[in-house]
Amino acid sequence: MTTQVRAPRGRPAGRGRPSKAAGRDLKETILDAAEGLFARHGFHGVTIRQVAAEAGVDTALIHYYFGSKRELFDAVFLRRAEILNTARSVSMDAYVKSHPGRMTVEGVIEAFIEPLLRISQDGGQGWKSYFALVAQVNNTPAWGGETMARFFDPVVHRLVETLKIVRPEAEYRDLYWSYQFLTGSMMLALSETGRIDSLSEGQCHSSDLNAVRARLFAYCAAGFEAVIARAPKD
Repeated sequence: MTTQVRAPRGRPAGRGRPSKAAGRDLKETILDAAEGLFARHGFHGVTIRQVAAEAGVDTALIHYYFGSKRELFDAVFLRRAEILNTARSVSMDAYVKSHPGRMTVEGVIEAFIEPLLRISQDGGQGWKSYFALVAQVNNTPAWGGETMARFFDPVVHRLVETLKIVRPEAEYRDLYWSYQFLTGSMMLALSETGRIDSLSEGQCHSSDLNAVRARLFAYCAAGFEAVIARAPKD
């Protein structure tokens, strides 16, 4: 029995495989739908059928383009990870080039984080969903570490090596511990959970990324400097 693929709402159903142009549109529609659902409900809280309903396509089309649910999830993760990694690499390259012999820990951290804040502010709801999703994955013990490593490790190692240039006396283990604390602060800020809104009784707003920008770089840099200065010598 042949499975009939249903076209998205508002599109006529054609025969055979979608054209290349239609295929690109359909894949983006599916990825957008999956991204929003995964961000709200997590990997295990979403089914292929739910993604298909959200995207207005048949489940067969999702399997045709992406395979399993995990492969779809990885495609969602990769799509924006490549953009982030490129933006951070470009930002750090520019900082290193423009500050020969004058780099600071705070300056390196700003070059690493600023592109994410800018993209979150300018990129629309899709980016908000993506950062919420990354924050979830970053705190998923079973497979989150493997996923983060696969998509983000090269740019993180670049950050650590650049900080090592600025503070050559620092032990690598202290730099990596400090990054561990930085990424927690960074992803919580980018996920915009609203927690600080209620905690501060309205004095602070998690959506105020300019307020985050004014504080996060200095906060993380001070943590790095303190860890380096007080590192146990064993």
